[in-house]
Amino acid sequence: METDVAVIGSGAAGMAAALTVAEGGARVIILEKLRHFGGTSNFAQGLFAVGSDMQRHGYVGLTRDQAFKMAMDYSHWRADPRIVRAVIDKSAETITWLAGNGIQFAEVVTMWPEAQRTWHIIKGAPRAGGRGSVMIKALLARVRQRGGELWLSTRVKKLIRAASPGMASSALGKITGVVAEKAGKTFEIEAKAVVIATGGYANNKEWVKKYAGFEVDVNLFPLGNIDKMGEGIRMSWEAGAAAEGMGVLQLWRGILLGRGIRELGNLNAAALQPHLWVNQRGERFCDETVAHIDPYEGNICGKQKNGCSYTLFDETIKRHMMEKGIDKNMGTENPPGTPLVDFDKELEGALEKKNPHVFAAGSIEELAGMIGAKASVLKATVEEYNRFCEKGHDGLFAKDRECLRPLKEPRFYALRCVTMTLGSIGGIKINHRTEVVDEEDQPIPGLYAAGSDAGGMYGDSYNIHLSGGTLGFAVNSGRIAGSNALAYIEK
Repeated sequence: METDVAVIGSGAAGMAAALTVAEGGARVIILEKLRHFGGTSNFAQGLFAVGSDMQRHGYVGLTRDQAFKMAMDYSHWRADPRIVRAVIDKSAETITWLAGNGIQFAEVVTMWPEAQRTWHIIKGAPRAGGRGSVMIKALLARVRQRGGELWLSTRVKKLIRAASPGMASSALGKITGVVAEKAGKTFEIEAKAVVIATGGYANNKEWVKKYAGFEVDVNLFPLGNIDKMGEGIRMSWEAGAAAEGMGVLQLWRGILLGRGIRELGNLNAAALQPHLWVNQRGERFCDETVAHIDPYEGNICGKQKNGCSYTLFDETIKRHMMEKGIDKNMGTENPPGTPLVDFDKELEGALEKKNPHVFAAGSIEELAGMIGAKASVLKATVEEYNRFCEKGHDGLFAKDRECLRPLKEPRFYALRCVTMTLGSIGGIKINHRTEVVDEEDQPIPGLYAAGSDAGGMYGDSYNIHLSGGTLGFAVNSGRIAGSNALAYIEK
């Protein structure tokens, strides 16, 4: 079998790369190991861009230069500046490209109070798999219309790299295809270029522990990631690629419900609010307004024992959430000020079912016993916090006085939160053309990487200042990979 370009992975990066190749008139095959397309991209809500028509119409004055400086400053210049620049410069035109391929956008918003309005929210039914699924379906249809092949349940095992002409057999040259497996049969696909877009390694317990120091399903729980084992990264390394950005995870904090993880819902909405947070010792450990900044709350929660912490509130605060609404948004469907309708019913239902993550007690001392903390420690923590609330000044962590609400009225509640990851974001070293490079920064001919497999876009944390970055990087790097793969095969 043969094609011009083989794309490994059908998420946003892979779809964008494949459609770009197909639009250029070349043959393309998408190889997806799962039985459905889209992967984690199906759960996304929107993507980053600077300078789009929607932003201009909405008087969003952020320039590409400003966005570039913000990204580099946030990463302390650990991000690759040429990659950051390439993605930012491509981003506005990508919104136009997506619109031309049937994807509509509802609004441009931000993910936290001080961030820029760069998050272009996809228009569609958010509860039918997520807004990202609307984009994936549209791109999938376009790839098919342009003659692209799409294979499900097809696992790529390795890359084929030819020997360099006129050199020793050990000298490696260009990528010439892949070895794949489908229905128990192994076969080769000849390809002039290959794009790696397999979505990272969030489910690879060995790698997560080795590179990030967490234990999956112990003190770190992948959210929305299925069978992300890092095959694309491994294959690239085996073909001579250098590593970049291993150990960088997109962290988050929320409630683990049963065997699955539910992102939205009243319990999680309450758990993510900037009320009083304590660790397993019953001690306060941060300014809880980091709740507004997902990577910050994920980073600090991940440093606690077992990656665990508790959100505490009382009856007064519960009524506040039900009547006046929440302080932190829960996606675009639950902005700040949204009342938690039926929260009482959901909370009591969880208590009746003895949900292991939901606790209620008549006193702080009793609550301490439920969460495994010393009564004296938790009581001292609450008393100190209440004094800060009365004074209107947090003398420990300088929390915004607007979020200082004392815990005085029984019952008292605790919601157990764990550290979650929305995915890994790095692994393969690329240049600004998304060409995979070796340890000498030399491109491996015919090999490209995009999306969460590729490093260089971040420092040590996901950048929430430029909202929508994960999906934005995926689509833009996918398009850049597709364009450069086209140029390469046409030489």
